[in-house]
Amino acid sequence: MLTVEQIQHAIQSLPEEDYLRFREWFSAWDHDWDDWDRQIAADSKAGKLDFLVAQAKKDRRVGRLKGLPGVE
Repeated sequence: MLTVEQIQHAIQSLPEEDYLRFREWFSAWDHDWDDWDRQIAADSKAGKLDFLVAQAKKDRRVGRLKGLPGVE
């Protein structure tokens, strides 16, 4: 079994075309993002992230947070 360091070295040593193929494969294979999205959605629905919205609104009122174009 390869160590993480060996894998990192191998990835860093890839020619650009192979590296891009690896990135595409890993991105498609990595299921963590789906789990992350489900957890964020569940936490939001449960109100667990309301404190973040409240803090952002407060920061915007006092000028510490700039708005995004097209978002009020």
